[in-house]
Amino acid sequence: MHHPTPDQQWAMIHAERARLVADLDGLDDDQWSHASLCDGWSVEDVVAHLSAAATTGRGAWLRSIVAAGFRPAVHNRRRLEENRGPTPEATLERFRSVADLRVAPTKDLWAWLGEVVVHATDVREPLGIPTQPDPRAVDVVARGFAARDFAVSSRSAVKGLRVCATDGDLELGDGPVVEGSTLDLVMAMAGRGSAVGRLTGEGVPVLEGRVGAR
Repeated sequence: MHHPTPDQQWAMIHAERARLVADLDGLDDDQWSHASLCDGWSVEDVVAHLSAAATTGRGAWLRSIVAAGFRPAVHNRRRLEENRGPTPEATLERFRSVADLRVAPTKDLWAWLGEVVVHATDVREPLGIPTQPDPRAVDVVARGFAARDFAVSSRSAVKGLRVCATDGDLELGDGPVVEGSTLDLVMAMAGRGSAVGRLTGEGVPVLEGRVGAR
């Protein structure tokens, strides 16, 4: 499924949100405050951010980014705080309640699917949760990330490299090879150094230098 329809992409987004909600049900306080792979954000921060992403349409996004002086970090932090509950359980319940919405600031649904896939992994990996996202969803995200810089500088990260998945038919680009699981390739393109360390091939030092320079 390399070119899913909007309805298919929304179904993937909803399924990945639901999968994450199920994984987070029953976490203790230490787990909620545990650092995620997203710099400076705890597990609870990531969940609040995902609630913000699920409820911010185009008009609200434009107003927010303008009010933040076009500083994405400020915009993200403000929306995160709006979606944090008085307790971690309340923060999760907020995410659960918006998981089936079809709200996005643009029609780039592959990017919003990537938001869920990447941030869910940001949470699962440090907590040791073994759940994996749907391989079809990860493939869609990988192809979008390799084709375009959007929320992350993913295309720039792999420019001039050949990206090959060891668990699927993903083969993109030309140049020195970078190989690994499709999810690790996605996480590396999203700037996660831990994923880069699991990749192999002569192009890895180039990718590592780019990710490390962010």
